[in-house]
This record gives sequence, C-alpha cells and structure tokens, in this order.
Amino acid sequence: MTTLWQDVRFGLRMMWKSPGFTIVALLALALGIGANTAIFSVVNTVLLRPLPYEQPERLVAVWEKDTKEGKDENVVAPANFSDWREQNQVFEAIAAYSPMSATLTGQNEPEHVEGAQISPGLFSVLRVRPMQGRAFLPDDEQFSGGPVMIVSHRLWQRRFGADPNLIGKTVSLEGESFTVVGIMPPDFKFFDDADIYLPLFLDSKIKAMRARHFLRVVARLKQGVTLDEARSNMEQIARQLQAQYPKTNDGLGVTIKGLHEDSVANLRPALLLLLGAVCFVLLIASANVINLQLARAAIRQREISIRIALGASRLRIFRQLLTESLMLSLFGGALGTLLALWGVDLLIALVGEKFPQVAETGIDRRVLFFTLGVSCLTGVIFGLAPALVTSKPDLNETLKDTGRSATESFRRNRLRSLLVISEVAFAVVLLVGAGLMIRTLARLRAVDPGFNSHNVLTFSLSPSETKYETRTQLAQLYQQIAGRIEKLPGVKSAAAVSTLPISGRSSTTALAFEGGSEPVGAAPEVGYLLVGPNYFGTMEIPLMKGRDFNGSDVEGATEVIIINEAMARRFWPNEDAIGKRIKLGPNPKSPWATIVGVVGNVRHEGLDTNERPEVYENYFQHSDSSMTMVVRTLDNPQRILPAVRTQVKEADADLPVYNVRVMDQVVLESVLIRRLSMLLLEIFAGLAIVLAAIGLYGVMAYSVTRRTHEIGIRMALGAQAPDVLRMIIGQGMTLALIGVAIGLGAAFVLTSLMSSLLYGVSATDPVTFILVSLLLATVAFVACFIPARRATRVDPLTALRYE
Repeated sequence: MTTLWQDVRFGLRMMWKSPGFTIVALLALALGIGANTAIFSVVNTVLLRPLPYEQPERLVAVWEKDTKEGKDENVVAPANFSDWREQNQVFEAIAAYSPMSATLTGQNEPEHVEGAQISPGLFSVLRVRPMQGRAFLPDDEQFSGGPVMIVSHRLWQRRFGADPNLIGKTVSLEGESFTVVGIMPPDFKFFDDADIYLPLFLDSKIKAMRARHFLRVVARLKQGVTLDEARSNMEQIARQLQAQYPKTNDGLGVTIKGLHEDSVANLRPALLLLLGAVCFVLLIASANVINLQLARAAIRQREISIRIALGASRLRIFRQLLTESLMLSLFGGALGTLLALWGVDLLIALVGEKFPQVAETGIDRRVLFFTLGVSCLTGVIFGLAPALVTSKPDLNETLKDTGRSATESFRRNRLRSLLVISEVAFAVVLLVGAGLMIRTLARLRAVDPGFNSHNVLTFSLSPSETKYETRTQLAQLYQQIAGRIEKLPGVKSAAAVSTLPISGRSSTTALAFEGGSEPVGAAPEVGYLLVGPNYFGTMEIPLMKGRDFNGSDVEGATEVIIINEAMARRFWPNEDAIGKRIKLGPNPKSPWATIVGVVGNVRHEGLDTNERPEVYENYFQHSDSSMTMVVRTLDNPQRILPAVRTQVKEADADLPVYNVRVMDQVVLESVLIRRLSMLLLEIFAGLAIVLAAIGLYGVMAYSVTRRTHEIGIRMALGAQAPDVLRMIIGQGMTLALIGVAIGLGAAFVLTSLMSSLLYGVSATDPVTFILVSLLLATVAFVACFIPARRATRVDPLTALRYE
C-alpha cells in the first residue's frame, strides 16, 4: 500500500510538471468517456432498466400478426381476445385496453385528458394497486353500479388539488357523471399520458366482433412458462380460429414479445447505433492519448534508464507508468461525468417530451459503475503499450552522451503508425454512418407528402357525444368553428380531418365491391379518413378528377366518397373510378357509396411509408366526435392561436383546444428519431475527425522533430524543399490512406446494422463512401502538410549542429 501511495504521489507530480500534456490528455479522455456515459445513461434507462412491476420479465405484449399484409403487430379484435383469454394455457392472467380521450368538465375550466379503457384484470396482470380506493371489479365492466373512474396521481394533484376525500365523489366526463373509485400511485407509468382509466365495456355484441380491431393486449406468463412455449400455444389457438372463422381470421397469427422489449422497440436501433458510435470516439481518444504517452515516454527515456541503472526493477517502472495512466483516465472519467450530466440534460430537452422513457434518464449507480469501469479499462488500454515500451529501454544507447539523437526504435514507430491508422479507420466508420443519415434526411425532405405543410395551424377537438348526439350536430359544430376561424384576419381557410397527415396514426376500413367479386389483387382493407368540406383545398391536396364534397352531401342524401390515386390505380387500373360504387365497413347492410372524386396521394403514416389506397368520407354523412382542425394562414400561424381559442370557446364553452401544433412541426416530428441520430452522429463524427487529424498531425510533427538531423543531412546533400515536402506528406498520407481503406471495409460491414434507420439510400451507398474518403484524405493532407512545411524550413547547418 505504501508503494502504491508513492506511485500515486509521483504520478501527480509528473502530471503537474507537464500541464500541456495533462490538459490535452484529460480533454480527449473527458470527451470520449463523457459521450459514452451520456449515451449509456439513456441506454440504461430505456433498454436495461426493468419495468417497475413485480417480476416484469413475465409480462408480455400480445398482438395479432397479419401474414398476408406482412404486419407482425396489429391491434386485436374483441372476439379473438375473448377466445385467447378462454383457451390459452400459458398465461396466468391476460387483459386488454384501448386508448381514449375525453373532456373533463364541471367547476373548473374544461380540460382534455388522455386515458384508457381497460379490462378489470389489467392492474392484476401488472400487479399494481391504486394508492387510494380500489381497482375495477368484474361488475364495473357492465356498469351495474354506475359509471366509475380511476384517476392518475398527476391528475389528482393538478385538477383536484390532491383532495384526500376524492374517492366516492362524482366527476363530470363528457357531460356524464363518473364516480372516482381509485387513485393510482405516483410512479405508475404503464400509460405515459393517461390521466383517467375507465372500464372496458365488452357486451355480447362487441365480444363477437372479429372484423373490428382496436384492442391492445398484455398478459403475465405462468411461472416457468417460456416465451417460446407461449408462442407455440397461442399459434395453435390462432390456427384453430383460422379454421373456425376463415372469413375474418384467414392469415391471422399471434405475435408475443416481452413487454419491455415491445415498449422500447422504436428506440432500440438508434440507441445501439449511438452507443457503438461513442465507443469509436473513445477508442480514437484513447489512441490519441497513447500517442501522447509514447511521445512523452521518449522525453522520459533518460529518466527511466537512470532509475533502472540505479536498481529499480522493470516491473516497478511498469507499475509506476500504469498507475500514472490509470490516474489520468480516472480524472478524465470524472470530468467526462460532468460533461455527461450536461449531455443528458440536452438529450432530454431535445426528445424528452416525445419519448417519456428518455425523460427519465439520469446518472444512477449503474451509470457511475459503468463510467468507473470504462475509465479503468481505458487507463489500462492506453497505458499498457507505452508502459511496456518505456519500461524496457536500451540502457547503453540511452545513457550515451549522444543518445538524444538516436533514431527511435522500429517498434515504437510501428506502434504509432498503427494507432494513426486505427484512428483514421474509426473516423471513417463514424463519418460513413453520419453521411448515410444525412443522405436519409435529405431523401425524406425530398419526399412529396402530398400536401403543403407551410403556414398551417393544427389543433384537436373532442366534443361531448352526450351533448352532440347526432352526426349532423357534430358536423354543424365543426362547420361553425371553421366558419368562425375563416373570418379571422390572416386566415385563408379552415377544415377538419379525423387523422392528421404524417401523424403516424391511421384508420382502416373493409371494402366490398359492387357486383359481389373483388378485383384481382384487392386488399381487404384500405385507409379511411373523415373530412369536412374544403379540407383538400385547405391542405392544398390536388383534386385529380371529379369533384370535392359540397353542400348537397348531407345526411340522408346519396352516400359519396373521394378516393386517392393509389386506390384508383390498384382497383381500377384501366378504367375511370368516378361513378364506381363500393361498400365500406364490415356491416353487409351498409349503404353503397359512390366515388365522386380522386385526389392526390397523402402519406399519413410517415414520409418513409409507401403510398397506400385511401378513402375519404364527408363528416356530414358519417360522424366522429374527435377531429383535428387545420387552419391555413397567410403568415406565421402561431399568431392567430389566441383568437382561435376565443372562437372555439364562443362556439362551445365546454370544448377545450388541445394538441396544438403547426404542420411543419408535425412533419419534423415524424423523422425525430432519425434527426436526433443524425445530429449525434454528426457530433461524434466531428469529434472523431478532429481527434484523428490531431493524432496524425502529432505523429508527423513529432517525426519531423526527431528527424531534424536526418532532414538536415538530406538537404546538405542536395535535397530540395519539394523533395522533403513529398517525403513527409507521403509518409503521413500512406498511413491515412491505409486507415481509410480499412475503415471503408469496416463500414461496409457495420453499416448494415443501421439499415432500419435509412430511407432511400443503401447501407453501402457508393456516393457516401467516396465523399467520406475524399474528406478524410483532405483532412489528412492538411494535417501532414503543416509539419511537412516546417520540415522544409530546417537550416542544414543548424540541424548538423543539433547534437
């Protein structure tokens, strides 16, 4: 222990005596370790931290799998859920839920709240209990004791002032009275935005539905049952249902995933990509520090040789040097942790609102242990090679009076060269990844969404179905609000739609064709949207054929619909779709609807999705209580928001305006994960290229310094400045080009791992690979040119007197 303390004290003195080396090394390590800590803290929170439930590894999400459409995770039909619940042999409990939203009214201002309708056994599946009151009972599903509600802890505090006597009181929801029977604990996070929970009402009619799919299912595996066993049992049930109900269940299987895996599936590829990227940054930083250590070791050769000559063992010298490296790395890790705190705050600010899992990120014990482990491992990695080389000096050569001019050992030169090559190779991989993401975002920006997103304000409304009982009343309300808003200064037009474009949400409907037979290649379902008059004009969606909805398309009149070009091409490729009649929905008694118009294709599920067949209905002929208003303005749409709220309130004082966004923001949010991945990869790639350039410059500058005597002799014998320039630059560029070649090979293999994040560009895109190669070659040339230029200015007489 005494010897270790001596090593630590000596190491501190050496760091203090070389402030330039210490500062540069600490900064390089802090950047590398800090980036790793920040990204790992997010990975830890999102991917590694278990769900906050009892035995979370037994919780699974269960989806329908549509083998015909190639979709593995579809919402579930009530009848299928009912059969799963009764026939499975692998679940201890299984429950369903369906997201919903509603408006709280009463004494306070009306407030829109998100929530879920849940089957009574859901909380039992999760093994959570309300903080106050009780969970739902089986009788609550039938409303035998009257409508009941459970509220979140957040809503209890915000809306009800943490009233300790709230249990048993009634709350007005959509104009109907609900009795509060429970308050959830503050750490309940199963539904990120849910503030209210209502019983899922499944009467005999709904339980028999197999053509409507709207349930999400979660289950708890029986003790000892594996995922594979559960999949086998549920697939067997699915096959039985296919045979029993071929019309609705043909091609429907079951997908079972761990609940934690299911909840983070959209973030996993990006986070693993970024974790790999920061590992490369750390390796480049470590390579730089190794080079610094080797250069510093050359300066300390005489000191080390004298200590060995005086009796110090090589093991003692090795331990001392390794201790110094570990101390440097630990200090760099401490500084990196401070940088990580800032980086985590930045990540939360960027995406925390859209990804609640990320918003919970923090530096906990596991992250600190990770940072400590990375710091120690890094210290050993960058300290081991210099310690091995330095602890074995050539005493005869080093202790000679002329030893200062001795040429560096081949081993040390080779090690430095390998380090530079590795830095360039790692930088190439990161730059290729960043380049592919930049190209992906460029391709996505070039995608025509099918509408004009500029100067469009959007907001959602959910009128009470008890207050507006008929579709005509609802349609008139939306039309009245649109008319009020259109009279505001700066507003061009306003309309309503059930599903906002690029929102990632979609509704579908079944099709039936007049004549009893479906066209070749017809799909059982197409996209479905409900719109108001002038919606296509407001969103500037082109009308290709026929007409728009007009005032004659009202309830009781002939049903009319508008379809998009994709639907017209798919079902009537060689004829005019105008005038054709189809039937929407699973009900065979539904009226025939006549196609009166064809509009351009709109990408509703995302810019990276294919155009799909879609049908539009007029909300005067079919109602939907929740709609989104779109308002096109002459300039910044945010300016009219206060006036819009006033107009809505005048139309209905109990109608809250929520989910307010501009359409440009909706488009940007649709590629949020890709944008964040690109931004962070650009930052990491920028760090990598700077560190690689510094490493190459440092090696070449050090080489020039060590070869001053040689260069002087060459120039004295007739070598000209261009000859010296070519020699130095050629040496450096050879290392850089070898690194580029190795990096391109590695990138060719590794970029396939990020293919799920790419769009419109191959993981081996030749343009990206070529541009990255040219960029690295240019940076390497500049890094080599500066020391090479200095070498051409060596005075032969001064160099020959160097010793």
